[in-house]
Amino acid sequence: MAGHPYNAAYLQEISETQGALFERLQDVSPNVDGREFIRAYMKSDTRRFLDRGDVYLATLSPSELMDYYRAEDAHDIKDGRPFRGSAPNWIGQFYAQYQWQTGTESRDIVDQITPEWLESAYPGLHDLDMRLAVEKVAAEVGDSENCICDGRGQ
Repeated sequence: MAGHPYNAAYLQEISETQGALFERLQDVSPNVDGREFIRAYMKSDTRRFLDRGDVYLATLSPSELMDYYRAEDAHDIKDGRPFRGSAPNWIGQFYAQYQWQTGTESRDIVDQITPEWLESAYPGLHDLDMRLAVEKVAAEVGDSENCICDGRGQ
């Protein structure tokens, strides 16, 4: 990969918004199936636009992004096993950072690194710097060659 998919100025905003979006799923529906939602969102056109650094979407609040996603991607919230605690926020931020560091499309990342896998890896990864967590997971799934680490390629 030659460089990051969009300017670093948007990374923190996209990462924090996506983390808050995943964490606040229970505000939309108390029994929302968090894993299904994450999978559908990561494969959506909304997330595809964010993969490319869409400036409008990058500056939306979590609730505005949810409204946009539900309207534009016509996603219906499904009940199932809720996702509780801080893991959903971390998973949202992880996926955004992974996409930015590797340039891999979100729809492919969520197939390779499932929400369930991240949920089980969360206890061992969540205290690491997010860039380091991405490096470790990229190495684990055989994606190290695409990972831009230690400030290279910015």
